[in-house]
Amino acid sequence: MRHYSLVCPVCGLKQVDDGLTLSCASDHAPALLQTEYEARTFEPLQDVDGIFRYRPWLPVVRTFAGAGRTTVLRSERLCRFLGMPGLRVAFNGYWPERGGFLETGTFKELEAYTVLGRMPENAPVLVVASAGNTAAAFAAVCSRYAVPCLLIIPETGLDRLKLREDLHPAVRLVVVEDADYADAIALSEEAAKWPGFVLEGGVRNVARRDGLGTVMYAAAEETGELPEYYFQAVGSAAGAIAVHEAAKRVREATSAPAAALPRLMLSQNAGFAPIHRAWQGRTRAFTPTGGDQNALREVFADELTNRRPPYAVHAGVFDVLTESGGDVVTVDREAAVAARQVFGDLESIDLEPAAAVAAASLFTAVAEGRIPRDASVLLNVTGGGRARMARDHAMRQAEPHLRVRVDGSHDAALDSIRGLFDAADAHAMGSERR
Repeated sequence: MRHYSLVCPVCGLKQVDDGLTLSCASDHAPALLQTEYEARTFEPLQDVDGIFRYRPWLPVVRTFAGAGRTTVLRSERLCRFLGMPGLRVAFNGYWPERGGFLETGTFKELEAYTVLGRMPENAPVLVVASAGNTAAAFAAVCSRYAVPCLLIIPETGLDRLKLREDLHPAVRLVVVEDADYADAIALSEEAAKWPGFVLEGGVRNVARRDGLGTVMYAAAEETGELPEYYFQAVGSAAGAIAVHEAAKRVREATSAPAAALPRLMLSQNAGFAPIHRAWQGRTRAFTPTGGDQNALREVFADELTNRRPPYAVHAGVFDVLTESGGDVVTVDREAAVAARQVFGDLESIDLEPAAAVAAASLFTAVAEGRIPRDASVLLNVTGGGRARMARDHAMRQAEPHLRVRVDGSHDAALDSIRGLFDAADAHAMGSERR
């Protein structure tokens, strides 16, 4: 029995979830399915640690021991530095002294646990495309629980797959050479068409979004209210869509359902900013960015380089920016490097590149007077503490099982991947639980 339904925001169709559905079956423009929960009040489970304390508002049928969650903290030094007493940091990474125990150093762990928790028992092999961080999260969680998984990443993302444990045999890693995240997505969509395989689905997967949305739940639980402003660096902006959906649930659960939603203040690399470019016209129109490999190599945070974000889709980026009164800015390398240094000096913890971009956008907004210094603000540090983790633990570089190229056609690459493992073998391996 599932404690929620899937609802289409376009046609209103409500359906029982099978744990794998990614889209509405009705004939209309693309839309992101949303979850409607039986629970109407915001009541975290006080006897549960980690992300599953928010289970009443997560689309899961099972939970996993050892799952971490966002830690929301008030940085006294950062507040003084910016002159912002109402600033809170949502830290997603490894920072034991402050309660941060996400072992892959990124908020992608939140989505990995919820995606697996949503899937039915004996599900097909999960196919995941990633720029690097998502692959690290799924590699760690799927290996721990022996869940059959095929990970496809561009070569630039391999360095992020430094894990505490070796990959389980049920988890196979494919690296696409001279490619970007969009190439990995395209290849994964083809591979998921094989019998015995299923596409994880990215932003279309309600579990991924609702898992990321727990960042807002953690903030609401800690402060007792929604922030006025929310800062995050984005590639696909799945996290931004997710926290907006979560904020709406929290608002409806309070006695002030007409209160303002947090304004989404999103940021991208100055050299690669398709969402920023599209948002300048304040229209739903979107033109995909080309795959200039030189441009991709020059950006500060390559995990943000999604050429085809869910911008125009109903309930996607355009809609949440419009509904929240948000904005999108760009951050250059110099500003991101400086912000990372300042944060590290003040808090003695390292930031991932995307988190540094978000921090830089906040610093700039404050300096330019675009947000009041007395506003309540939530800064999502989407990744951090990897350098600290490497000092505390012996990390192991995950080695790819296969390297492929996609020069015009996917056929050769798909043939190689298909021969990498048989779905039935993966299921057999997955039946051995640690």
